[in-house]
Amino acid sequence: MIKAIIFDLDNTLLDFKKMKQHAILAAVDGMIEAGLQLDQKKAYDQIMELYETSGWENQEIFNDFLNKSTGEVDHKYLAAGIVSYRRARDAALTLYPGVKKTLITLAKMSIKLAIVSDAPRREAWLRICYLNLHHFFDLVLTFDDVGERKPSPKGFNMVLEKFNCSAEEVLMVGDWPERDMEGAHQLGIRTIFARYGDTFGTVESGANWDVEDIFEIVGIINSLNES
Repeated sequence: MIKAIIFDLDNTLLDFKKMKQHAILAAVDGMIEAGLQLDQKKAYDQIMELYETSGWENQEIFNDFLNKSTGEVDHKYLAAGIVSYRRARDAALTLYPGVKKTLITLAKMSIKLAIVSDAPRREAWLRICYLNLHHFFDLVLTFDDVGERKPSPKGFNMVLEKFNCSAEEVLMVGDWPERDMEGAHQLGIRTIFARYGDTFGTVESGANWDVEDIFEIVGIINSLNES
């Protein structure tokens, strides 16, 4: 009997990649409009590279970019980039199709819902509240709560303890096989790969199920609970 679902956040519930791409491009355009001489594509690629090396939650990314590209941080350009980034980020922050329908259905089925995310607490909660997801979840665990990043099983184990569930009673849904699937499997939790959010071109997810539409989760649970 499945009693609880653990979700990853970024690229599982919300389209994090799309949001980042739109926001970074807007930041570059904002700095150009403020007078900074930049090649748009080159600057975009440089910022993406900085994110990839320093982490996607780097709050000093535009300081780092300006230091690297111009040798100093001119606060006119910094502010223009940050303001443009934030406006575009909020406009581009969207849920994948079917997310709210799925969460509402699961809640009506009395399935407990949790998030285990590697994002910092503040950023995770901002995204959750902006998208009006905060009412759906019984538990949200971020990197600041767990202290270890996936594939560490610590966050998943905290969910089991909080919900008083066994691994057999829980499913994990995520987009990153090496983190989400591996971490859950260490505890014997069965997994669902969110192929719709895959950003790595994954061929073999290693999950128990792959889904192209998040609402497929409901059918999986119904099948398991009826067997």
